[in-house]
Amino acid sequence: MRAVLEGRQKAAAVQVKELEAELERVRAALTDAEEVLRRRVIGLEQYLEALAEEGAPAEVIGAVPQRKPVGPRRAVPHRQNATGTEELSPDYQALMAAAVDAAGDGLGARRAAVVLGWDSASASRVEGARARLKRLVERGWLVEEKPGRFMPSAPEQSAGAGRPDGGS
Repeated sequence: MRAVLEGRQKAAAVQVKELEAELERVRAALTDAEEVLRRRVIGLEQYLEALAEEGAPAEVIGAVPQRKPVGPRRAVPHRQNATGTEELSPDYQALMAAAVDAAGDGLGARRAAVVLGWDSASASRVEGARARLKRLVERGWLVEEKPGRFMPSAPEQSAGAGRPDGGS
């Protein structure tokens, strides 16, 4: 009887080792796939942004700027060319509202992923949210006073301008 139980124990130990090895392989594959996804999300956003910029006319000094559709839904207009956050896509409006609500602490990428309805435990989703926040910084909507903490630029802080809920 002892030999049978020891045999079962050894078989169970072998199975545990095999499953642990498989788990490590799957975790490595998941990490690789998340990285590929993160790069593709950022690449697509950059591509859509470049398309939107290509369609924009060259600025003429002294000319009255004409209002033009933003272009692809995910494009972010430059702050000086926009009247308010209502010109941003719904995702970017949500990020702006969250940044205003975060006040002095600033909005982090993990919280931004939650605001966007994404899984904040996924590194690729957090990086995608960080890329969107950085895009808002590049376009003058947000500032990054502390590394990784995004806050509204001065006009947004004072007025909550253009928030769909009326700024409250």
